[in-house]
Amino acid sequence: MIYPKPDVAGHAALAICESLLLALNDRGILPEQEILGVLQDAAAAHENASGTNADPVLHQEVANLIQRIINSGNSVRRI
Repeated sequence: MIYPKPDVAGHAALAICESLLLALNDRGILPEQEILGVLQDAAAAHENASGTNADPVLHQEVANLIQRIINSGNSVRRI
């Protein structure tokens, strides 16, 4: 099986996750604060990543991207 390039898979995963977060909020399953908490936890996990296989630059870039998503409001429909 041939897999797509990592950036393609990453973009697809991000789009799917953002759509899921929006749907959970739209249906009243998760309120905005819970969704923001999920995103903040994900960013913190990457900011604090450690271990022998950790790539600190990659993890910080991921944390920065998640923080930009939080700041832009892309994953929550704000009224």
